Amino acid sequence: MRDTLVLNASFEPLSTVTLNRAVVLVLQDKAVVEQAHPELRMRGAAVDIPAPRVIRLCRYVRVPFRRQAPWSRRGVLVRDRHRCAYCGKRATTVDHVVPRSQGGRDTWLNTVAACAEDNHRKANRTPQEAGMTLLHQPFEPTPADAMLLALGREDFDTLPEWLARSTAA
Repeated sequence: MRDTLVLNASFEPLSTVTLNRAVVLVLQDKAVVEQAHPELRMRGAAVDIPAPRVIRLCRYVRVPFRRQAPWSRRGVLVRDRHRCAYCGKRATTVDHVVPRSQGGRDTWLNTVAACAEDNHRKANRTPQEAGMTLLHQPFEPTPADAMLLALGREDFDTLPEWLARSTAA
């Protein structure tokens, strides 16, 4: 089960929470369901609500401005949709374009998703030194993009107008 996207009262993406946490927020009247799973429902002795995919807080929460999404191995795999940057097969590891042994760091622009075979074949070399080419260049997602990618943005049948606005900003 995927996480639930939490929007601020102003419809800007804030974070993701577990499905259980999202249901608690809705039941406590701290949030409303903006989009629900089409077939899933949460049932209890005295409750029957659609399983929320996106919730919006009822009160505006002021958050410090975050300029960039924090780097993580999982984030790189999600950003690259678990596809190897060298061959396009299923990726299970993260490769450093400039290897750490040559001064490369854990950053969005220096890491790509890779299958184990290509990661092993490239070893401690740059793609040029290994005679390999990148199918796509690494990029740094915005914090909102990173959240939506983590949720599996392609899972949304059609992007609601409010969600399309929040991703365009």
